[in-house]
Amino acid sequence: MIFLKTDDEIELLRQSNLLVGKTLAEVAKLITPGVTTRQLDKVAEEFIRDHGAIPTFKGFPNPYGGPFPASLCTSVNEQVVHGIPNDTPLKDGDIVSVDCGVLLNGFCGDSAYTFCVGDVKPEILALLEHTKEALYKGIELAVHGKRLGDIGYAIQQYCESYSYGVVREFVGHGIGREMHEDPQVPNYGKRGTGSLLKKGMCIAIEPMITLGDRQIQMESDRWTITTRDHKCAAHFEHSVAIGMGKADILSSFEYIEQVLGDKAI
Repeated sequence: MIFLKTDDEIELLRQSNLLVGKTLAEVAKLITPGVTTRQLDKVAEEFIRDHGAIPTFKGFPNPYGGPFPASLCTSVNEQVVHGIPNDTPLKDGDIVSVDCGVLLNGFCGDSAYTFCVGDVKPEILALLEHTKEALYKGIELAVHGKRLGDIGYAIQQYCESYSYGVVREFVGHGIGREMHEDPQVPNYGKRGTGSLLKKGMCIAIEPMITLGDRQIQMESDRWTITTRDHKCAAHFEHSVAIGMGKADILSSFEYIEQVLGDKAI
């Protein structure tokens, strides 16, 4: 069931999502060769709790195994999504997707950003830039009267024009009082198909794009998803409210980009 949100509920969602953006900015301050993703996770969880919120990822159930053990998903290089923070230092040339979710005042926030660690190869930097741009191509179609397939089509066509892979098995989602609500929001599709978008719908759009083949696999921890060909993957995510003529982006990359300066994607 798709729940339409009132204007007041959308403002509560905005506050939750802005906290996610601020949390990711705190993480951005630390990303450098030698830091571990577990260190990033510790800082993020403290920041979230200090602001009166709960990290929604921590303890999230898994039908294939145990609950998620951390507050962030940190996916490095060929890891697509759901990477578990650990004690392996990040290296110069790595990329790391950081996905964060919070619960604040009864509503969820969810956003992700893929960071460069030091200097990355030009082809990998281009993957990040195009994945981020694909997110905004999808957001442009998140308006009243369009359909979910319009969003997926825009993302897919843009990414495949660069010969990137578009992950099919993991998709965006509705967001509200629960982190994952209906509808599912694929990053592929056909124009004019899928659920009708209506004002008051709130969704998380999150392209997961690979440098090589789109085929993925689950690692032995039963959480981490990697590319089968071990080529890098990028992931950017915004939570948005469907608008009448323009989508209302509830999350924000502005705090992150203030930290990164001219190194922002």
